[in-house]
Amino acid sequence: MTTGRVLAYGLLGLPLAFAALPVYVHVPRFYAEVAGMELALLGAILLGARLLDAGIDPWLGWLADRVPRPAMVAVALVPFAAGFVALLHPPADYAAAWLLGSLALTYLGFSAASIAYQAWGADVGSDSGVRTRLTAAREGFGLVGVVLAAALPGLLASDLSDGIARLSWVLPPLLLVAALTTFSRVGAGQPVLAPTQPLLPSLRRVMALPAFRRLLAVFVANGIAAALPATLFLFFVADVLRAERTGGGLLALYFVAGAASLPLWVRLAARFGRPLAWLAAMLLSIVAFAGASLLGPGDVAAFAVICFASGLALGADLALPAAIAADLGERQGQAGACFGVWNFVAKLNLALAAGLALPLLGLLGYVPGGETGLPALTFAYALLPLAFKAIAAIFLWRWRHDLEQ
Repeated sequence: MTTGRVLAYGLLGLPLAFAALPVYVHVPRFYAEVAGMELALLGAILLGARLLDAGIDPWLGWLADRVPRPAMVAVALVPFAAGFVALLHPPADYAAAWLLGSLALTYLGFSAASIAYQAWGADVGSDSGVRTRLTAAREGFGLVGVVLAAALPGLLASDLSDGIARLSWVLPPLLLVAALTTFSRVGAGQPVLAPTQPLLPSLRRVMALPAFRRLLAVFVANGIAAALPATLFLFFVADVLRAERTGGGLLALYFVAGAASLPLWVRLAARFGRPLAWLAAMLLSIVAFAGASLLGPGDVAAFAVICFASGLALGADLALPAAIAADLGERQGQAGACFGVWNFVAKLNLALAAGLALPLLGLLGYVPGGETGLPALTFAYALLPLAFKAIAAIFLWRWRHDLEQ
């Protein structure tokens, strides 16, 4: 496959990831400040919306195996864009209902588009090497989108909340340009027709593969390790480091490092295998993140080093496990169902991180912008993820031979 076609496929990942960062990182603090929502209520809404979103992913994956993948992507982009614009413009009244409704619309469009888009990449990739390149291109452009989303709020307005609201209007034109490029340059590929069976038997067939179950176990542990700091990042920067205005730049540094590292991880995966390359990234992340619990007010430079080093490891987290999943799904002829389960697990991690961490911090006395409960915030942000990352690394080492066959 030509490099131009690989890049054209990956470009659509940019607007999808551009919207994902505000939804998962900015929205909790945005609604806490702009709408004045209590952390317990906010956490409950985020948990409910994300559980609902995750719950429909297996069905969307089943559907993606039975309709043309490009057509499913095109239809899903409409509610995705509309919901995102609404999400970042809450009304003065009924903010909780608005948050739930706009999240549901955004999640539905995003999930349907993402699952069909990932399965489409499995279709057009002729072998594991090409699928790794396609996944890296998709995630590389996705990281560019994340960097834009991290940097633009501070450039669009002096107040971060105003900048986040204005960010919503950047998505529709960005999405239109990327979609036109991807649809005009990437063919439909050669999808493997899924067996004509109902949803539950289809899911049982996906989960019957031992290698996929083991990959999911690693992915769950590693995903929780990533979801906790993603949810709490802005709270940590604002209240522990006392450097709220640096949040966008630190996020941008993290994701730029991830994007820059993608070619390196692809080469290491080709030489040593994807499991070993992914394991090396996990160990790098553990070493980099271990010092975050020691930071305090003004330690922005030290935290920037942590963001850069852990960002380098991010590239492997994004490209390698999804490429392994694409191979396993294509082997079964159910790439859509495979990514439906995959996205369900990824979103469950994020749902639990927001739905459990935020109310727990509230119970422990943490109030955004205050002085109390900061040790609990540091523990949840910096120490708890290390335990889950270590579990993921142990699982990956144990099952490394099963995941690359």
